[in-house]
Amino acid sequence: MSLGRNAVLGVAMGTSVAAGYVDSEGKLTHWLSELAFVPVDYRAGGPLDEWSGDQGCAVQYFSQQAVGRLLPLAGIHLPATLPLPEKLEELQCLMAQGDLRAHKVYKTIGIALGYTVAHFASFYPISALLIMGRVTTGAGGDLIIAQAQGVLRDEFPELRIDLMAPNEKDKRHAQAIAAASLPLLV
Repeated sequence: MSLGRNAVLGVAMGTSVAAGYVDSEGKLTHWLSELAFVPVDYRAGGPLDEWSGDQGCAVQYFSQQAVGRLLPLAGIHLPATLPLPEKLEELQCLMAQGDLRAHKVYKTIGIALGYTVAHFASFYPISALLIMGRVTTGAGGDLIIAQAQGVLRDEFPELRIDLMAPNEKDKRHAQAIAAASLPLLV
């Protein structure tokens, strides 16, 4: 509602991959739009989700779990006992310092997001993707969005999907708008 648009898929990339969808008529759908366990990587040998046991799930590409999985592949070695939120904080600090290894992690997430948005567009009519969540905080989030936009522009030029992240004002106003829009329960 704060965007004044319809056909918006909101994706929160944090502890997991939460989602919400407003259809082309501006209505919420009647189904649950949880995207953490949807397949986004169909190749053999894709990462397994430790909770569901499924292979190639979105949670392994767009959450704190994704960060934890990608850190060693980028040459960032943190203690295995360090919880995922702290691993993300370390990545964010490295990114703020200009560490190229951190850049690789965010670039990888962004490229995967671009292809996944195109995949999601075959299920959802999408005019805008609202990208939120702790993984997208700071300069790394900007890089994720830039990489995803590049994939969409270069590989899927027929798709016209705006990728955006809410600023602090939008976040505050959106919460107020959503709260004011809730139906009265008697």
